[in-house]
Amino acid sequence: MRKSPEPRTAGATELAEPAWAVVLFCVACGAVAGALLPLLARLLLALPWAPLEGPAELLTSVPEPALTLGTTTVGVLGGLLLGFTALHESLSVRVCDTHVTLAVRDGVQEFTREEASLFFRDGKQLVLLGPDGLERARERSGLNWSRLAGTLTAHGYTWAEQDPHHAEFRRWVPGAPGLPTGADALLRARAQAREDGGGAGEARELRGELLRLGVVVRDEDKRQYVRVVRGVTGG
Repeated sequence: MRKSPEPRTAGATELAEPAWAVVLFCVACGAVAGALLPLLARLLLALPWAPLEGPAELLTSVPEPALTLGTTTVGVLGGLLLGFTALHESLSVRVCDTHVTLAVRDGVQEFTREEASLFFRDGKQLVLLGPDGLERARERSGLNWSRLAGTLTAHGYTWAEQDPHHAEFRRWVPGAPGLPTGADALLRARAQAREDGGGAGEARELRGELLRLGVVVRDEDKRQYVRVVRGVTGG
């Protein structure tokens, strides 16, 4: 895999989520949530016993229409912040006949045709396999899957409807046999990072360490499933 700050554009097809649609959706959700907050507070106070009774009483003490206007404004601002965060986390894909570029967060990854053996969808994630069977990339995607698959195949890349190695995955349990030296400790650390919450970056880094040992990991809820690619040595 090669990283390029300025990916080539000649003959490329670029797919990305429309920025305006993402932001507008988040702002609309925030506005609705903000507008409904006073109603929710009143409903809570009508119950014989209600959680957060103090904050609800404080909120409803503000006269209308200032209350609804205020909560709606806060909801819009929160939705705007969420929208820009979602844009930062959204995946864009640029495809041409010689290479594929994946851009997400502050990173850009470029893969040559030789490195990009197979693409497939795993839930809400786009996965790229190399010719050795190891994952070259696994990124959450909100793109239109049919369009993405059509674009890749139109440029000569291989798209599969599911992971061809799906049957090889086994659920990881601590101390499970058959793993390369050091893999079990990495999986323990990764499980802890996911359990603690907010450890997405660490879990991602540990996934990379496991790949260097020839271990591919996929998640289902809080469970980790692994498959071992033989003949891969750490480095």
